[in-house]
Amino acid sequence: MRAVIWGTALIGVACAVAACSGGGSATGDGNPTGGAPRTASPSAASPGLKTLGPGANSPGAHPAAAWPAFNAGPARTGVVAGLPAAGPVTQRWIAHLDGAVYGQPLVVGTMVIAATENDTVYALDSSTGRVVWHTHVGTPVPLSSLPCGNIDPLGITGTPVYDQGNGLVYAVAETTGYHHVLFGFAVSDGTVKVERDIPAPDGHPRNDQQRPALTIAGGRVYVAFGGLAGDCEQYIGSVVGIPLSGGGKLVSWHTPTSREGAVWGTGGPVVGPGGDLWLSTGNGATITPGQPYDGSDSVVRLRLTPDQRLVRVDFFAPDTWAQENATDADLGSTQPVLAAGGSTFIMGKSSTGYVLSTTSLGGIGHPRAAQRICHAYGAASVDGSTVYEPCMSGGMAAIAVNAAQRKIRVLWRGPSDANGSPVVGGGAVWVTHYNFSGSDSGGTLYQLDPADGAVKSRLEISDGLPHFSSLSLAGGTAFLGTLKGVVAVNGA
Repeated sequence: MRAVIWGTALIGVACAVAACSGGGSATGDGNPTGGAPRTASPSAASPGLKTLGPGANSPGAHPAAAWPAFNAGPARTGVVAGLPAAGPVTQRWIAHLDGAVYGQPLVVGTMVIAATENDTVYALDSSTGRVVWHTHVGTPVPLSSLPCGNIDPLGITGTPVYDQGNGLVYAVAETTGYHHVLFGFAVSDGTVKVERDIPAPDGHPRNDQQRPALTIAGGRVYVAFGGLAGDCEQYIGSVVGIPLSGGGKLVSWHTPTSREGAVWGTGGPVVGPGGDLWLSTGNGATITPGQPYDGSDSVVRLRLTPDQRLVRVDFFAPDTWAQENATDADLGSTQPVLAAGGSTFIMGKSSTGYVLSTTSLGGIGHPRAAQRICHAYGAASVDGSTVYEPCMSGGMAAIAVNAAQRKIRVLWRGPSDANGSPVVGGGAVWVTHYNFSGSDSGGTLYQLDPADGAVKSRLEISDGLPHFSSLSLAGGTAFLGTLKGVVAVNGA
C-alpha cells in the first residue's frame, strides 16, 4: 500500500527558506511527529498509469523552489546567486530516514524533498528536519537479485525534479519485478498524482539502472538509464521522455551501439539552447580501432522534433574512442557543461578534458582544445567560463575554458580528498569528500575560496556519503544526502 503521512507543520508556511536559518539543531528520526497519521487510498487508475486530474495546473497555487532540480535547474550550472555570505559551517540537524539518499535534496518552499533507496519520498521541515509528509511507493530491488551492482537495495537513485506549474515532485522508483516507475507527488502533502511505468527501451529492465537526475524540458520529464556497476549482462543506455501529465506518447533515444553506451552521469541531461538535451554516453561494444563508430564515449545533443521523435543532432567523441571503450575510460562518468562564450566542456574517466564549440561539437576527434587534468566522476558546475570538475584524486579542479581561443587552463585544485561534485553559492565553492569504497565511514564538507581553492571552513559528516556526493544550497543552509538520510549545515 502507498502510505502518505502528514506531521504537524513546524514552521509557518509564509516563512521563506532564506528567512528560516534559525539557530541550534534538531534531529529528525524519519518518522512522522505530531498529528494523527492518515493513509491515502490505493490508486483507482489503471495499473501503471495515473494522470493529473482537473485543476492540477492552477497558476500561482504552488510554492516556489530555491533548488528545484539537480544543480539548481535544467541548465545544471550548480550556481545560485543571492545567498547570504558563507560563514563558519556547523551542523543544524540530521534526519535519519528509511534508506540512503543518493540524489541531491530539493528545496521547495519551506521543505526539503529527499528520496531514498527504500522507494520513499520525504518532505522535511527545512529549519528543523522534522518530517512534514512521506510517501512510500513500492518495494525496492535487493542487490542479491541483480546480476551486479553496488547499491542495496535499489530504489530511488536519481535526483527528483519539481515543477512549480503543477506542484508536483517527480521521481523514478525501481520496484520489485524490475519495474522503473515515474511518480508525481503533490508537493503539498505527498499524494501520488502521476504514476507511469517506463518500459525499458533496451528490453532489459533488470540490467538497467536509473542513476541520472531527472530533467524537465518542453512539457516532459526526461529519464536516463545506464547499467549496473560492473557493466554486467546486456543493456543499452537510453533516455525516455514522459509528458508531465503522465499520459500520452513516450519518446525515447538510445545509444546506437549493440551493448552498453550507458547514460549514467549523475547530473542527468542538461537543457541547453533551444531546449535541446545535452548528455554523455559511456563505453560501448566496439573496441577495435578502425571499426565503425557506435555512438559510445561521447557528448550528445538531442532534439525533440515536431513529429515527436527524440533524435541526435550533434555529437563529439575523441578519436581514441575505441581504445577507451576497451579500457572503460570513457566520457560517461560526468555530464557536459555549457560555459560562457559558446564553450562546452566535458571530462571523464580518461582524465582528458575537452573544450568543444557549443554550436558545432566536432564529431570524432575534433575538439577545440584538449588537456589532461584528472579522472572525473560525478557532476560539474559552471560559473561563466569557469568549470568546477569533480576529480577522483588530487582534489576537485577549477578550470577556465575558452572555445574561441582554444584554451584550457587549470586555475587551482581543491583539498586532495575533495572528490565530490561541487556547487557554488554565497561567495564560496562547496564540495564534499566521500569514501569511494562505499563504506559508511563519514565524510567531509568543504567551503572553499573561489579565488584560489583555499579552505575557508570544513565540517566532518558523521553519516556516510554516497558515491558522487553532492549538495544543495538555500537560504544560508547546505543540504546533503547521506547513506542514512539528510544532514543540514549552517553557514552556506
